[in-house]
Amino acid sequence: MTFDDVLAARSNIAPWIARTPLVTSRTLSELAGVEVRLKCENLQRAGAFKIRGAMNALLGIEPEARGRGVVAFSSGNHAQGVALAARLLGIPATIVMPENSVQAKVDATLGYGARVVQAGVTSATRDAVARSLAEETGATVIPPFDHPRIIAGAGTVGLEIAEEWPEVKSILVPLGGGGLLAGVSLAATSMIPGVDVYGIEPEAGNDGQQSFRKGEIVEIAPPSTIADGARTLAIGKANFEIIRDRVRDIETIGDERLLYWTRFAINRTKLLIEPTGALGLAALLEGRVRPKGPVAVVVSGGNADWSVLCGG
Repeated sequence: MTFDDVLAARSNIAPWIARTPLVTSRTLSELAGVEVRLKCENLQRAGAFKIRGAMNALLGIEPEARGRGVVAFSSGNHAQGVALAARLLGIPATIVMPENSVQAKVDATLGYGARVVQAGVTSATRDAVARSLAEETGATVIPPFDHPRIIAGAGTVGLEIAEEWPEVKSILVPLGGGGLLAGVSLAATSMIPGVDVYGIEPEAGNDGQQSFRKGEIVEIAPPSTIADGARTLAIGKANFEIIRDRVRDIETIGDERLLYWTRFAINRTKLLIEPTGALGLAALLEGRVRPKGPVAVVVSGGNADWSVLCGG
């Protein structure tokens, strides 16, 4: 993949997605000791960055194949992104979601008109179930992160940051399967040589950190974490190739502190942020990352599970 793929993705999806704001916060900047701006993908259509890659992928399907539909597998935000993109393009969509998915994300996916399959589905089996359904119907599989058009679409987040704030020195990005981190790092480092891009994932799901430090993809058991968008077992192959070359480091944050800083950020910024979307901000405010200058923090989504945010 090249930077030109990200530029092409921007042209493809521009009519369908929002250019989200880069929001300043004096409180967060004072706490971090450096200027902080939030790239608010929680204000994106379907409530997360995922529609960028989903729309780019669906637009790449040949017209004669669209009638057979698409099948995606996801714990939530990719599900909603594909469901909305499919509705906008008039493509039938089936989404395979684990039985422990956040109910609000399931409801939203159904609300966008997709068929949802959950019975007997776990995080470890959703891929196989989706591909089996696609074989039966001839539908096109739209994976959540390990796909060049998904990565390129997600990369438009980094493109927008670099265009709007060329002075940025560090960018913090939530990490699950690696689509967002790969795309943002590809775009940002292409536009701003020397910018540091960090991936942030939950401590319980640190497959990305292990992979980055070891130099090869490490697979883990399904992690238990409030960051439901980062309950991945391993980074995608295409994603890891980019991350290994373009990312400065990968850090983690524990669930207790993640929940604390998620609630703090919601209260101070008045923005609805889900725990996965707050990974970068939590790591910054907890001192897990020490940026060398102005820092952009990608808030990847706002489809929050209120039972997590309000409980305990």
